[in-house]
Amino acid sequence: MNLGISRQIARFALSLKYDDLPLEVVHGAKRYLYDSIGCAFGSMHTKDVNIIRNIYKETGGKAEATVIGFGDKIPAVNATLVNSLMVSALDFNDIYWKEDPSHPSDLIPAALAVGELVQASLKDVIVAIVLAYEFEQRICEFAIPGVRERKWHHATLTQFVAPVVAGKLLKLTEDQLVNAIGISGCHSHTIGCPTAGVLTMMKNTVDPLAVQAGVFAAVMARAGYTGTEAVFEGKEGFMDVFGPDWDTDKLIGGLGEHYKILDCGMKAFPTEALTHTHISATLKVVIENDIKPDDIEKVTVTTIARACDILFDPHKYAPKSRETADHSLPYCLARAILDREITTRTFDEDKIKDPHLAGIIHKIKGEASEEFERMFPARQPSRVTITTKDGKSVSAYLEYPKGDPREPMSQDDLDSKFNALSSSVLSPERQKAVKDMVFAAETFAAAEFMEKLIA
Repeated sequence: MNLGISRQIARFALSLKYDDLPLEVVHGAKRYLYDSIGCAFGSMHTKDVNIIRNIYKETGGKAEATVIGFGDKIPAVNATLVNSLMVSALDFNDIYWKEDPSHPSDLIPAALAVGELVQASLKDVIVAIVLAYEFEQRICEFAIPGVRERKWHHATLTQFVAPVVAGKLLKLTEDQLVNAIGISGCHSHTIGCPTAGVLTMMKNTVDPLAVQAGVFAAVMARAGYTGTEAVFEGKEGFMDVFGPDWDTDKLIGGLGEHYKILDCGMKAFPTEALTHTHISATLKVVIENDIKPDDIEKVTVTTIARACDILFDPHKYAPKSRETADHSLPYCLARAILDREITTRTFDEDKIKDPHLAGIIHKIKGEASEEFERMFPARQPSRVTITTKDGKSVSAYLEYPKGDPREPMSQDDLDSKFNALSSSVLSPERQKAVKDMVFAAETFAAAEFMEKLIA
């Protein structure tokens, strides 16, 4: 008898044990946990995080799980949304991009909140994190072309993975976990507009909402709620509704042979993933050739077609918000030229309203390359050419950014990023204590771990 896709996912997830995980996989999970906690601390001041947090503070409810940094105790389903938004709010968390993009770390808060709810050990939480990366990354390769190319947002994929993460920690039966996947997969499909045109707070919120919905689906299944088993392959299921061309082997083939978490990337810049190679190339040209903003006649960015479509549309030349600015390649490159760096401060209001910006941003143009398109996503090519007013042209060509698995961030890189993100809320001593705790996570219970993340 052929098992359905959801049942094969559920069977693997429920059978996976901490002792099955190679040491490098456990260490990888800790690195992403450390990176995500840093992103959460860094977003404590953001307007979107505080709006959602205040809604839940006013709503109240059972004290089940901790909000990172703030220390609020709220229902686990609600804590999942707040913490996931905190991880994603600065667009500085991890990135995996094959046929589809995703941020698997958006799912880490589901593991933390449910782990705290059921009084799990951090060993169990680590297993759930590994499952989050495994299936979030696999599902990014499932559709050919990806759902983003079909004008849907990748939160549409996350809805199938979040119940697996939560269900593992809730110790659901196989049937219950199949139901949870079916419940969540029936209703959280997300249209692409949060990352198109003028961007709003929803840009960073749709994926956390899908994570939250998946946790609630797992809670529903534990209580006896049923969901569609053939939610992937059935009549009017995901594969039927979203069109042809699916590689099922990419989703469920060879489970346990190689863990996908080892293939994920981290972000060296708090910006949309397709900007990173271009930012690195621009900084290389400007710094190595000591080019001043006033020297520049034009900047030409050779990239893939989808980067031109997403990152160079007219709205990106006049960003009014952080959400639009960090998805605007002209803005990011203009600030890289002006400041010779890209940090979280790059997207502060004074930077966005800087009068010097207009003198650079309209000189930056994108051109799509069919050759580069054929290279993507195995490589993320960028050629940045700066032509100066005296007629000289200098350029840099890069194929992947810092943080890519082929050029991974070192521990020193990670420490610098974590410390910069958390410096406003943690002392150096507390920063070191959090780092030490994360890299010894298997010795902690989830509740104790979360208690120590209160700023």
